[in-house]
Amino acid sequence: MSMPADDRSAAPRIATGIVTLLAFLSVGFHVTLIFTGLLPNLVVRPLHLALALPWVFVIGARGSLFERASGWLCAAAGIAICLYIALHADALGDQYGYTEGWVQRLGGILILLMVLEMARRAVKLALPSLAVIALLYGLFGQHLPGEFGHPGLPFDSLLGTLTIAEGGLWGPLTGVSVNVVAVFIVLGAVVGAGHGGTGFMNVATRLAGRLKGGAAKVSVLASALFGSISGSASANVASTGAFTIPTMKRLGYPRSLAAAVEAVASSGGQIMPPLMGAGAFVMVELLSTTYDVIVAAAILPAILFFLAVWFGIDWFAARNGLRPMDASEIPDRRAVLTTLPFFAIPFGALLIVLFGTGYTPQYAAGIAIFAATAMLPLNTDGFAGLRVTWERVTSASIDAARQIAMIASIILCAGIIIGVLNMTGLGVKVTSAILSFSGGQLWAALLLTALACLILGMEVPTTAAYVICISVAGPALQELGLPPLTAHLFVFWYALLSTITPPVCGTVFIAAGMADAPWLKVAGHSMRLGIGLYIVPLGIVANPALIALTETPLFALGAFVKLGAGLALMSWGLVNIKTGLRALLAFAAGVAVVFAFGI
Repeated sequence: MSMPADDRSAAPRIATGIVTLLAFLSVGFHVTLIFTGLLPNLVVRPLHLALALPWVFVIGARGSLFERASGWLCAAAGIAICLYIALHADALGDQYGYTEGWVQRLGGILILLMVLEMARRAVKLALPSLAVIALLYGLFGQHLPGEFGHPGLPFDSLLGTLTIAEGGLWGPLTGVSVNVVAVFIVLGAVVGAGHGGTGFMNVATRLAGRLKGGAAKVSVLASALFGSISGSASANVASTGAFTIPTMKRLGYPRSLAAAVEAVASSGGQIMPPLMGAGAFVMVELLSTTYDVIVAAAILPAILFFLAVWFGIDWFAARNGLRPMDASEIPDRRAVLTTLPFFAIPFGALLIVLFGTGYTPQYAAGIAIFAATAMLPLNTDGFAGLRVTWERVTSASIDAARQIAMIASIILCAGIIIGVLNMTGLGVKVTSAILSFSGGQLWAALLLTALACLILGMEVPTTAAYVICISVAGPALQELGLPPLTAHLFVFWYALLSTITPPVCGTVFIAAGMADAPWLKVAGHSMRLGIGLYIVPLGIVANPALIALTETPLFALGAFVKLGAGLALMSWGLVNIKTGLRALLAFAAGVAVVFAFGI
């Protein structure tokens, strides 16, 4: 029997309505938490997962009929277990991390499986594979010989700590995801749903379009501005690249260079305050410090990264005769001024509350969300209409809910690994191994850590790679004399290397596809333009004043100028590598400027 036509046409509307309702629930829940005070972690954090599960298992389901059908079952089972934990939070807290009875044991096993499968579907196999290895180590590590074995953990203790206490799935990392990261994701989605993105592009184009290599420099500025809020390299490529890559190609830029500029510039969004791809807030939690300390330390290194890209574009433009953008493509002053408020007002509100009051970052983001939402009904020429406003609100909510679910799948899975590391003491043993292999030399330990970050980051998302690496390598670096904040920034930057470094280089593949260019050539250009990503973390260690902007501002600015000069020389040498000895001497001079006579 065929379905009546009215029923067939109603089905998509019902599905769209359900998706919109789930999006509103997710956004409403996370924004409401900002203003409702403290709630029990074993209530809030399981509800965070419950709201994320449908976006990965049902709404975002792809593949075979079995994959889609199993997604419904996984989502239903996961939501039921999360609600059980939230409803019985007080009683579970009295069990001190031990599961009791077959219901809790089955529920604990199932929720671990749900999180592993959620991560597999959201970010592929590498991260859940590491989590499985960690779980196997927790279960059977007592049988390993030598120092890497552990005394053994009772099954109910391991399972309970990970699933009904705050030592695994519901640990501090998940708290960061719930209380801070989700709120900034909502802010980025709301700003992007209106004319905020247009405002970013207009300002960047007006400032840089007429310069040598103008279209490429527009990409750098736009990606720095947009990435400072979005914090997502792939979202940055997709949004700013849709304008900058075609413009660069039209102006005669080689396809591979156009794609490389966008890939590198977009990757910088994850190191640019205020969001730093969620890294800033994870650092606040792990370092037990305040948000302004992280931002003050991260801002000059982030500017140096974009400055190095700017230098590289200058050298490429001089070598290839790349011309500025046409005057017809530069927005006039009126276009800039009319679109500027759509991102300047929410961004200004964020900064004023962040640095002008004693309120938390999430409160500042909440105020900025309300400011950005108030702009959604407006166009540059007045009221946009109720239908357009509704479309913008729903689009922002759906985009935010989807991104919140993605981050949740990463952080919850990483929480399993961190929980096992803490329970078994494996992190201490890895620290001991790093100290042994490095011979007690800081620079040797730094290079070992950088290599570990690069390898892990090739398959694991940046934030998760940072959390895992800092958990095992951070104590070793600190024991060798590296200050904790420096160690965290060093590891975080190197966890980002895989965005432009083969063989994975995610932003390179996206940008190469948009430019229809060979990805390997794009990767080569990206590594030269992105030299700051490789050098600045080491420069921070050699010039510690760079991240002491609030304590010693003059020394910090001196270190900034010193590293900027070194990066300019190194960038020139890499871009003009075909000149032979001159390029080699320039690169060597740049290395000397960066590392000699540290400030």
